[in-house]
Amino acid sequence: MPMPEQFTDLAKRVNNWGRWGAGDERGTLNLITPECVARAAALVRTGKRFSLALPLDADGPQIGLIPGRDNPRRNMIMVNAAVMGSDHAFRTSDDRVEMGLQACTHWDALAHVSYEGRLYNGFDAATVTEAGAAHCGIDKAGPIVGRGVLLDVPRALGVERLGDAAQGRALTPEDLDAAVELARVGVRSGDIVLVRTGAMSVLKGGDKVGYNFPSSGPSMRTVPWFHGHDVAAVATDNIAFEVYPPERDDVQLPVHLLHLVEMGMLQGQNWDLEALARVIMVSATTRVMT
Repeated sequence: MPMPEQFTDLAKRVNNWGRWGAGDERGTLNLITPECVARAAALVRTGKRFSLALPLDADGPQIGLIPGRDNPRRNMIMVNAAVMGSDHAFRTSDDRVEMGLQACTHWDALAHVSYEGRLYNGFDAATVTEAGAAHCGIDKAGPIVGRGVLLDVPRALGVERLGDAAQGRALTPEDLDAAVELARVGVRSGDIVLVRTGAMSVLKGGDKVGYNFPSSGPSMRTVPWFHGHDVAAVATDNIAFEVYPPERDDVQLPVHLLHLVEMGMLQGQNWDLEALARVIMVSATTRVMT
């Protein structure tokens, strides 16, 4: 099925192929310059640390819709074992985890999706094989360090979370602008944007099905917003990343295709932003009161 005209026109507008050279496999991560990292490091004030990752346990977010995307299974492979021999005092314990990576907090590599036989920057999709991705794999990303900007969209819109049990909300540029205004911080070139939709509260409430479907998230309308702000990477607190069911019946997961293939921009899923959002909210309230 050919792509709809709205999609192809948008793809041309946001395409980054060749922007960092014909052989580039990192895409918008190139926007995180040493100067960006230095400016980000200078912003540290309190030194508070947060894990934004889901626990790696059997109670993960997957519900068996797609074969192979199973939740983590952890097994102890040794417990106080005398691996150096019983004559030595040394003992060790160790374990192993087996899982589908979609069950954890992760970045989608640029090789994760393709269409019309193409990956980002024109690499052939056939170069992704059972052995892995010869081009645009996550190994090409390298360390990702920069300024993170949390856009708390539900709080900006005055709701607990976006969407309802029947329909996800397709985020708009206006939604993102409202969250930027609330945060009182501009989004600038090289930033890593974290978009909170409130979906993680559904998963933490024990409703895995509700967490999986429907999904509120970025829409085709937000793609030029991320492109225009030169965002280096974007992550959400849901499992689909973008709004799902999709905006159009004639193209599936269009934001994946536009971000990963056309723009070369990493996108993340299953990010737990709840604790971070609460601390930022308290901090913002304290600033206002004082």
